[in-house]
Amino acid sequence: MSVPHTAATGYSVVIPTVGRPCLADCLAALASSIGPEPREIVVVDDRPQPEPLRDELSLEELGPLRERATVVQTGGRGPAGARNIGWRMVTAPWVAFLDDDVRVGARWRESLVRDLAGADPTVAGVQGVLDVPLPTGRRATDWERNTAGLARARWATADMAYRTEVLKAVGGFDERFPRAFREDADLALRVLDDGWRIRRGSRLTVHPVRPADRWVSLRMQRGNADDALMLRLHGPAWWRRAAAPRGRIRRHAAVTAAAAAALVLAAAGRRGAAALAGAGWLLGTAEFARARISPGPRTREEVTTMLATSVLIPPLAVYHRLAGTLRHRGAGPWEGARAPAAGPGGGPGEGPGTGHRAGSGAGSGGSAGRGGGT
Repeated sequence: MSVPHTAATGYSVVIPTVGRPCLADCLAALASSIGPEPREIVVVDDRPQPEPLRDELSLEELGPLRERATVVQTGGRGPAGARNIGWRMVTAPWVAFLDDDVRVGARWRESLVRDLAGADPTVAGVQGVLDVPLPTGRRATDWERNTAGLARARWATADMAYRTEVLKAVGGFDERFPRAFREDADLALRVLDDGWRIRRGSRLTVHPVRPADRWVSLRMQRGNADDALMLRLHGPAWWRRAAAPRGRIRRHAAVTAAAAAALVLAAAGRRGAAALAGAGWLLGTAEFARARISPGPRTREEVTTMLATSVLIPPLAVYHRLAGTLRHRGAGPWEGARAPAAGPGGGPGEGPGTGHRAGSGAGSGGSAGRGGGT
């Protein structure tokens, strides 16, 4: 049964991107989905390259929705900043955020409107249902299992709809989160603290596992700095409120301390004590590697990658956590620029960046030009 598309369920779509090839699949899925059309589609080009060096973003995959599309350039502000620029350009009462590597379901637009229609006045946001397909016929790799965690995550902006008025009230995403990590949980916690509710909807979106090199787990350790900011902003209870896994930072700290102690003691000539500390480091590293290898495919490449990265991850995690704690030691509540409320005519709040309607003016046929962290 179709759902009436009323003013109360009007929505716009915001898609941050760094121009990855998967954007074409995302736009094609949105265009082919059944249901009421979005009022606007804002594709936020968050590539840092100067405009003359950018390849054009093609919006041809949007088909008949192309005339509703706007491309806005940021110069590379990160996912939080890109989304802020995008939602400040819309006029609809709801903003549906999509990542550029997702593919909405065949009836996503219809299901989205049903989700929004079912949101009572106390509901600020409605989360989509994410499906992360994993390979059949073999066990998932460490990276694939990590991505699959998105299916259980709360408030993931891979598919998340918020009331535009709520985004204005809380100032949008905190741009001190530079990666696609924790910025969505931070926003949701601030919305909840403001007295609103967030619920899970029924619309389905597929989030494929994107290709990654064998060292991706090392780059992911930068997220420990974002955890330090979350701790500063929301206190130690934020893990429980967000139902987020605590990770292994305490174990990583112990393993790193053991390695450092072994080196210092060996330099001081205390071989026995150094050997004990070294044994502690070895046992801790072996336990970590085993925990990552055991559920995986155990191929030669996977095993060697897990062994190498299990040695490097603990000190990297500790470094980024300490750096984040130091960097954000004085951080207070997010006081980002807030878009002015629309007047009776319904004009959007202005945000930074430059944009144009696809197919009009300079950049006809696309744009002169999200990506995220890991």
